Amino acid sequence: MKFLAITLIAHDGRRSATERFREVVDNAVLAEELGFDGFGVGERHERPFLSSSPPVVLSHIAARTSRIRLFTAVTTLSLLDPVRAYEDYATLDHLSGGRLELIIGKGNGTAQAELFHVTADDQWARNQEGYELFRRLWREDKVTWQGRFRPSLTDAETWPRPLQRPIRVWHGSATSKDSVDLAARYGDPLFSANVTNPIEPYAELIDHYRERWAHYGHDPADALVGAGTAGYYAARTSQEAVETYRPIFDARRALFARHGVRPVFDSLEDAIERGSILVGSPQQIIDKVHRYHARFGHEVMHLHADADGLTDKQHREALELFQAEIAPVLRKEIPSRPFPEALA
Repeated sequence: MKFLAITLIAHDGRRSATERFREVVDNAVLAEELGFDGFGVGERHERPFLSSSPPVVLSHIAARTSRIRLFTAVTTLSLLDPVRAYEDYATLDHLSGGRLELIIGKGNGTAQAELFHVTADDQWARNQEGYELFRRLWREDKVTWQGRFRPSLTDAETWPRPLQRPIRVWHGSATSKDSVDLAARYGDPLFSANVTNPIEPYAELIDHYRERWAHYGHDPADALVGAGTAGYYAARTSQEAVETYRPIFDARRALFARHGVRPVFDSLEDAIERGSILVGSPQQIIDKVHRYHARFGHEVMHLHADADGLTDKQHREALELFQAEIAPVLRKEIPSRPFPEALA
């Protein structure tokens, strides 16, 4: 199994925006130091997030790291001009030495409709059209194209030409069969959000992905799935882990409640029992990942990169414990295909 550390750059105001960005970059450096396979930055355009510009943040991380794969989580192609997105990410691909991987999706939240005039009625169509053009721009030196949501192209050249040919694009999946079908159609990997709800809605979408994958004529053995988690803290005993993490969980619920997000789980114990949050002893976490893997068949998993209210010492010690006692067991017991190597 491969492991990513991902941040949406949530900002609770306790630190300045500048300090929060520096913390994100430092966490990416720590993730590489500890042996994580990838580091991801989300894209959001509303409170309480500062992640409106992933290519800028990832470019800085690329300059501070040398091996770790760099992910977007997710790139909201429904909001972006695919030509401009291509230019940003092709540039980042060169600056990172070919370490870039994209996870695309429609995005969510009401602010995007206000900022970008994208609505629930057209966001899926925009996401599909944006991806199909982005895909051609990455592969073709000249593109002639016509669509619904941006001006047409005639023998258009885009620069720079990318370092990775082609780049691997994952499709983020949370609620819709549309994104799952798009991934299967093009033979792309799927990344299940697996954060907000219990396991079954996500498992059903993964099942649908595998069904559509076969429908489009792809070898079932080639399907690649990743899955998220809703939080992480490991300690030597489950009692210590729960006691330490409880105020963090409660503070997160309160923060999102203030922004109108209704919690799905009533308590930390409920989230541990029915959700994807990983809080407990190393063996408990290993056992839980195995239970999810039995349902998802995933080879890649993400953890939250942020301290989320832990002290710097607690945060580092929990990640060190993950890499020392949890990751080696899961890497051995759940085989996964290698990630691409850096090109330059």
